[in-house]
Amino acid sequence: MFALSTSWNAKLHYSGEKIIKEIAEIGFEAIELSFSLTKKIVKQIKDRKLVKIVSLHNFCPIPDGISRNKALPDVYSLSSPDEDIRRMALRFTKRTILTARQLEAKAVVLHLGRVEIADYTRELIALKLKGNKQVNKFKTLKEKMMIERKKNAPIFFDSTYKSLKYLSNLAFNEGIKLGLENRFYYREIPNYQELQILLDNFSKKNTFFWYDTGHAYIQEKLGFDKVSDYLDNLGEKILGAHLHDVINLSDHKAPFTGEINFNNLKILKDDKILKVIEVHQPVTKEQIIYAKKKLEEVSN
Repeated sequence: MFALSTSWNAKLHYSGEKIIKEIAEIGFEAIELSFSLTKKIVKQIKDRKLVKIVSLHNFCPIPDGISRNKALPDVYSLSSPDEDIRRMALRFTKRTILTARQLEAKAVVLHLGRVEIADYTRELIALKLKGNKQVNKFKTLKEKMMIERKKNAPIFFDSTYKSLKYLSNLAFNEGIKLGLENRFYYREIPNYQELQILLDNFSKKNTFFWYDTGHAYIQEKLGFDKVSDYLDNLGEKILGAHLHDVINLSDHKAPFTGEINFNNLKILKDDKILKVIEVHQPVTKEQIIYAKKKLEEVSN
């Protein structure tokens, strides 16, 4: 079964009923609640019971005092060395986990924060798209960011580790699984090596890998972590996947409209893995319906 993330249409509506009605009308029986939903909207979705909720994307509902247009998965960072900020991140992640239990969802998807350095991922993408004329500038900027991240990462990774130790115990007691998502921006945590460490230490309980197709593809195209490392070495630890395509290094497109070969994506055939189509506007209903049909064909 394929679920659709409310990231597709949540910001178009102020009513939980309208959000899930639109999703149900295009053939989905399951959804993931995204990170731009208020407590009121989450309650409306729960009360309507039109679709099954398989997962929640932290923070859900939105942290108190944050508007919908400023809601982000790491508006409070789980990797922050600032204990006040980290406590806020833990507080609202805990609320997401408890909400997941109340909604009878299986999993919570986590962004684990970032190394606080200047990030040039978008600049690298722009240079990559310009081709050979910008090769030297690309290499120089990439090397600069890699050096800065390596130098500054330990203190932020330590905070991430502390945060996950608390959250893993909490989620285990609540019967909720945690999915650690591979990220888009290079400065974000975890990269491949950090993910390995976290899974080695926490996967015996209830902490797993949440594979994002678009993020992995773009990171590989920029010369960072490889898609094969994630899928070949961590495949058995995958809890769920965000499925979206990439066109010209721009992600969250409908599967089968871009550059990713979903026909060869073996995890689609694994019934144990939660599969969530995570597309953004302006992806159309027709593109989503077609993507769902094609993904179902590949998974059979």
